[in-house]
Amino acid sequence: MLPIDSFLQYPTDEIICAFSTKRSRMGVSKENYSSLNINPFCGDEPAAVAENTTLLANALSLPQSRIVLPRQVHTDKLAFIDNDFLSKNEDNRKNLLDGVDAVATGLCNVCVGVSTADCVPVLLYDKDHTFVAAVHAGWRGTVMRIAQTTIVKLCAMFNCRPENVMAVIGPSISMEAFEVGDEVYETFADNGFQMEGISRMIGGRWHIDLWESNRRQLIEAGVYDDNIHVAGICTFRNYQNFFSARRLTINSGRIYSGIFKKLL
Repeated sequence: MLPIDSFLQYPTDEIICAFSTKRSRMGVSKENYSSLNINPFCGDEPAAVAENTTLLANALSLPQSRIVLPRQVHTDKLAFIDNDFLSKNEDNRKNLLDGVDAVATGLCNVCVGVSTADCVPVLLYDKDHTFVAAVHAGWRGTVMRIAQTTIVKLCAMFNCRPENVMAVIGPSISMEAFEVGDEVYETFADNGFQMEGISRMIGGRWHIDLWESNRRQLIEAGVYDDNIHVAGICTFRNYQNFFSARRLTINSGRIYSGIFKKLL
Protein backbone atom coordinates (compact mmCIF):
# COMPACT_ATOMS: atom_id res chain seq x y z
CA MET A 1 0.00 0.00 0.00
CA LEU A 2 1.36 3.43 -0.93
CA PRO A 3 1.54 6.06 1.81
CA ILE A 4 -1.44 8.40 1.70
CA ASP A 5 0.76 11.39 0.89
CA SER A 6 2.03 9.65 -2.23
CA PHE A 7 -1.25 8.60 -3.80
CA LEU A 8 -4.94 9.27 -3.63
CA GLN A 9 -6.65 5.90 -3.98
CA TYR A 10 -10.15 4.71 -4.86
CA PRO A 11 -9.90 0.97 -4.21
CA THR A 12 -12.44 -1.80 -4.43
CA ASP A 13 -11.77 -5.46 -3.78
CA GLU A 14 -10.57 -5.92 -7.35
CA ILE A 15 -9.94 -2.46 -8.81
CA ILE A 16 -7.35 0.14 -7.78
CA CYS A 17 -7.60 3.71 -9.12
CA ALA A 18 -4.66 5.87 -8.02
CA PHE A 19 -3.40 9.41 -8.62
CA SER A 20 0.15 10.42 -7.74
CA THR A 21 0.79 13.62 -5.82
CA LYS A 22 3.74 15.99 -5.42
CA ARG A 23 3.98 15.17 -1.74
CA SER A 24 5.55 11.76 -2.24
CA ARG A 25 8.69 11.24 -0.19
CA MET A 26 9.78 8.21 -2.18
CA GLY A 27 10.51 9.89 -5.54
CA VAL A 28 13.93 11.17 -6.61
CA SER A 29 13.13 13.94 -9.13
CA LYS A 30 14.15 17.50 -8.27
CA GLU A 31 12.83 21.06 -8.50
CA ASN A 32 9.73 21.37 -10.74
CA TYR A 33 9.72 17.58 -11.19
CA SER A 34 9.80 16.77 -7.50
CA SER A 35 9.41 14.08 -6.77
CA LEU A 36 7.57 11.02 -8.13
CA ASN A 37 7.48 11.96 -11.82
CA ILE A 38 7.46 8.96 -14.17
CA ASN A 39 6.76 10.90 -17.38
CA PRO A 40 9.81 10.70 -19.70
CA PHE A 41 8.46 13.31 -22.15
CA CYS A 42 8.47 16.47 -20.02
CA GLY A 43 12.17 17.24 -19.61
CA ASP A 44 12.98 15.36 -16.41
CA GLU A 45 16.28 13.49 -16.02
CA PRO A 46 15.92 10.03 -17.61
CA ALA A 47 17.69 8.34 -14.69
CA ALA A 48 15.27 9.93 -12.23
CA VAL A 49 12.27 8.89 -14.33
CA ALA A 50 13.55 5.31 -14.51
CA GLU A 51 14.13 5.13 -10.75
CA ASN A 52 10.73 6.67 -10.03
CA THR A 53 9.05 4.11 -12.29
CA THR A 54 10.78 1.30 -10.40
CA LEU A 55 9.70 2.80 -7.08
CA LEU A 56 6.12 3.10 -8.29
CA ALA A 57 6.02 -0.45 -9.61
CA ASN A 58 7.38 -1.78 -6.31
CA ALA A 59 4.85 0.24 -4.32
CA LEU A 60 2.00 -1.16 -6.43
CA SER A 61 3.46 -4.69 -6.18
CA LEU A 62 3.59 -4.90 -9.98
CA PRO A 63 6.42 -5.69 -12.40
CA GLN A 64 7.76 -2.50 -13.97
CA SER A 65 6.86 -3.91 -17.40
CA ARG A 66 3.20 -3.72 -16.35
CA ILE A 67 3.16 0.02 -15.74
CA VAL A 68 1.78 1.46 -19.01
CA LEU A 69 2.11 5.12 -20.01
CA PRO A 70 1.58 6.47 -23.56
CA ARG A 71 3.13 9.52 -25.22
CA GLN A 72 0.04 11.72 -25.37
CA VAL A 73 -0.58 14.24 -28.16
CA HIS A 74 -4.21 15.36 -27.57
CA THR A 75 -5.93 12.90 -29.92
CA ASP A 76 -8.81 10.47 -29.38
CA LYS A 77 -6.68 7.40 -30.15
CA LEU A 78 -7.07 4.31 -27.94
CA ALA A 79 -4.41 1.61 -27.44
CA PHE A 80 -5.44 -1.80 -26.11
CA ILE A 81 -2.93 -3.64 -23.96
CA ASP A 82 -3.01 -7.41 -24.36
CA ASN A 83 -0.57 -10.30 -23.99
CA ASP A 84 0.79 -9.67 -27.47
CA PHE A 85 1.70 -6.11 -26.45
CA LEU A 86 3.36 -7.35 -23.25
CA SER A 87 5.46 -9.82 -25.21
CA LYS A 88 7.07 -7.08 -27.31
CA ASN A 89 10.36 -5.37 -26.56
CA GLU A 90 10.54 -1.87 -25.09
CA ASP A 91 11.07 -0.08 -28.41
CA ASN A 92 8.07 -1.77 -30.04
CA ARG A 93 5.92 -0.94 -27.03
CA LYS A 94 6.94 2.72 -27.24
CA ASN A 95 5.99 2.81 -30.92
CA LEU A 96 2.56 1.34 -30.19
CA LEU A 97 1.98 3.91 -27.44
CA ASP A 98 3.21 6.89 -29.43
CA GLY A 99 0.47 9.44 -30.10
CA VAL A 100 -2.05 7.69 -27.86
CA ASP A 101 -4.35 9.41 -25.33
CA ALA A 102 -6.34 6.48 -23.96
CA VAL A 103 -5.16 3.05 -22.87
CA ALA A 104 -7.21 0.03 -21.83
CA THR A 105 -6.73 -3.60 -20.92
CA GLY A 106 -8.68 -6.69 -19.98
CA LEU A 107 -5.70 -8.21 -18.17
CA CYS A 108 -5.15 -8.40 -14.43
CA ASN A 109 -2.14 -6.74 -12.78
CA VAL A 110 -1.54 -4.36 -15.69
CA CYS A 111 -1.73 -0.71 -14.63
CA VAL A 112 -2.82 1.50 -17.51
CA GLY A 113 -2.40 5.19 -16.91
CA VAL A 114 -2.07 8.68 -18.31
CA SER A 115 -0.05 11.77 -17.36
CA THR A 116 -1.63 15.11 -16.58
CA ALA A 117 -0.74 18.49 -15.13
CA ASP A 118 -4.11 20.33 -15.35
CA CYS A 119 -5.69 18.16 -18.08
CA VAL A 120 -8.44 15.77 -16.99
CA PRO A 121 -7.66 12.11 -16.26
CA VAL A 122 -10.70 9.84 -16.58
CA LEU A 123 -10.39 6.31 -15.21
CA LEU A 124 -12.95 3.71 -16.28
CA TYR A 125 -13.91 0.16 -15.38
CA ASP A 126 -17.02 -1.95 -15.72
CA LYS A 127 -18.79 -3.71 -12.87
CA ASP A 128 -18.05 -7.14 -14.36
CA HIS A 129 -14.35 -6.19 -14.36
CA THR A 130 -13.82 -7.12 -17.99
CA PHE A 131 -11.77 -3.98 -18.67
CA VAL A 132 -10.07 -0.97 -17.12
CA ALA A 133 -9.09 2.18 -19.02
CA ALA A 134 -7.32 5.50 -18.50
CA VAL A 135 -8.15 8.54 -20.62
CA HIS A 136 -6.24 11.81 -21.06
CA ALA A 137 -8.78 14.56 -21.74
CA GLY A 138 -7.23 17.96 -22.23
CA TRP A 139 -9.52 20.55 -23.73
CA ARG A 140 -8.76 19.28 -27.25
CA GLY A 141 -9.45 15.68 -26.25
CA THR A 142 -12.61 16.80 -24.49
CA VAL A 143 -13.79 18.52 -27.68
CA MET A 144 -13.08 15.26 -29.55
CA ARG A 145 -15.11 13.43 -26.87
CA ILE A 146 -12.33 10.99 -26.16
CA ALA A 147 -13.93 9.67 -22.95
CA GLN A 148 -17.20 9.01 -24.73
CA THR A 149 -15.63 7.30 -27.75
CA THR A 150 -13.43 5.17 -25.48
CA ILE A 151 -16.51 3.83 -23.68
CA VAL A 152 -18.27 3.11 -26.98
CA LYS A 153 -15.24 1.21 -28.31
CA LEU A 154 -14.70 -0.82 -25.14
CA CYS A 155 -18.35 -1.72 -24.67
CA ALA A 156 -18.45 -2.96 -28.27
CA MET A 157 -15.19 -4.88 -27.78
CA PHE A 158 -16.35 -6.61 -24.59
CA ASN A 159 -20.07 -6.76 -25.37
CA CYS A 160 -20.90 -4.93 -22.15
CA ARG A 161 -23.38 -2.22 -21.32
CA PRO A 162 -22.33 1.40 -20.62
CA GLU A 163 -24.67 1.59 -17.64
CA ASN A 164 -22.32 -0.89 -15.93
CA VAL A 165 -19.31 1.39 -16.43
CA MET A 166 -17.86 3.21 -13.42
CA ALA A 167 -15.87 6.43 -13.93
CA VAL A 168 -13.52 8.56 -11.85
CA ILE A 169 -12.67 12.09 -13.00
CA GLY A 170 -9.41 12.83 -11.27
CA PRO A 171 -7.51 15.90 -10.05
CA SER A 172 -7.32 18.53 -12.80
CA ILE A 173 -7.99 22.20 -13.44
CA SER A 174 -11.31 23.64 -12.27
CA MET A 175 -13.58 25.95 -14.24
CA GLU A 176 -12.65 28.86 -11.97
CA ALA A 177 -8.98 28.44 -12.88
CA PHE A 178 -9.37 27.41 -16.54
CA GLU A 179 -9.44 30.74 -18.38
CA VAL A 180 -9.61 30.44 -22.18
CA GLY A 181 -9.71 32.69 -25.21
CA ASP A 182 -12.72 33.22 -27.44
CA GLU A 183 -11.33 30.72 -29.96
CA VAL A 184 -11.43 27.87 -27.43
CA TYR A 185 -14.97 28.78 -26.34
CA GLU A 186 -16.04 28.86 -29.98
CA THR A 187 -14.40 25.49 -30.67
CA PHE A 188 -16.54 23.89 -27.95
CA ALA A 189 -19.67 25.62 -29.22
CA ASP A 190 -18.95 24.69 -32.86
CA ASN A 191 -18.59 21.04 -31.84
CA GLY A 192 -22.05 20.81 -30.36
CA PHE A 193 -21.37 21.43 -26.67
CA GLN A 194 -24.18 23.09 -24.77
CA MET A 195 -22.20 25.99 -23.33
CA GLU A 196 -24.74 26.79 -20.64
CA GLY A 197 -23.57 24.92 -17.58
CA ILE A 198 -20.00 24.30 -18.78
CA SER A 199 -18.84 27.90 -19.24
CA ARG A 200 -18.92 31.19 -17.41
CA MET A 201 -17.64 34.71 -18.03
CA ILE A 202 -15.36 35.71 -15.16
CA GLY A 203 -13.57 39.04 -15.18
CA GLY A 204 -14.30 39.54 -18.86
CA ARG A 205 -12.77 36.17 -19.87
CA TRP A 206 -14.39 32.83 -20.64
CA HIS A 207 -13.86 29.91 -18.28
CA ILE A 208 -14.76 26.34 -19.23
CA ASP A 209 -15.64 23.47 -16.88
CA LEU A 210 -13.75 20.41 -18.14
CA TRP A 211 -15.06 18.27 -15.29
CA GLU A 212 -18.67 18.90 -16.26
CA SER A 213 -17.87 18.66 -19.99
CA ASN A 214 -16.49 15.17 -19.49
CA ARG A 215 -19.19 14.16 -17.01
CA ARG A 216 -21.87 15.07 -19.55
CA GLN A 217 -20.27 13.09 -22.35
CA LEU A 218 -19.94 10.06 -20.07
CA ILE A 219 -23.68 10.31 -19.45
CA GLU A 220 -24.29 10.70 -23.18
CA ALA A 221 -22.35 7.48 -23.67
CA GLY A 222 -24.79 5.73 -21.33
CA VAL A 223 -22.93 5.87 -18.01
CA TYR A 224 -25.24 6.42 -15.05
CA ASP A 225 -24.71 9.70 -13.21
CA ASP A 226 -24.42 7.82 -9.90
CA ASN A 227 -21.55 5.80 -11.37
CA ILE A 228 -19.40 8.89 -11.98
CA HIS A 229 -17.13 10.13 -9.18
CA VAL A 230 -15.65 13.60 -9.62
CA ALA A 231 -12.65 14.14 -7.33
CA GLY A 232 -13.27 17.89 -7.35
CA ILE A 233 -9.58 18.69 -6.77
CA CYS A 234 -8.21 21.64 -8.76
CA THR A 235 -4.56 21.13 -9.66
CA PHE A 236 -4.04 24.84 -10.33
CA ARG A 237 -5.25 25.89 -6.89
CA ASN A 238 -3.63 22.88 -5.18
CA TYR A 239 -0.30 23.19 -6.98
CA GLN A 240 1.62 22.46 -3.78
CA ASN A 241 0.17 18.95 -3.82
CA PHE A 242 -0.33 18.35 -7.56
CA PHE A 243 1.57 19.25 -10.70
CA SER A 244 0.07 22.17 -12.62
CA ALA A 245 1.54 23.24 -15.94
CA ARG A 246 -0.22 26.60 -15.69
CA ARG A 247 1.58 27.18 -12.39
CA LEU A 248 4.94 25.54 -13.09
CA THR A 249 5.12 25.74 -16.93
CA ILE A 250 5.25 22.66 -19.13
CA ASN A 251 8.79 22.02 -17.89
CA SER A 252 7.54 20.30 -14.78
CA GLY A 253 6.41 16.90 -13.55
CA ARG A 254 3.16 15.12 -14.27
CA ILE A 255 0.54 13.34 -12.20
CA TYR A 256 0.28 9.64 -13.05
CA SER A 257 -3.33 8.47 -12.98
CA GLY A 258 -3.48 4.71 -13.15
CA ILE A 259 -5.98 1.89 -12.81
CA PHE A 260 -5.60 -1.87 -12.65
CA LYS A 261 -7.45 -5.05 -11.84
CA LYS A 262 -5.88 -7.03 -9.04
CA LEU A 263 -5.41 -10.77 -9.42
CA LEU A 264 -7.04 -12.02 -6.22
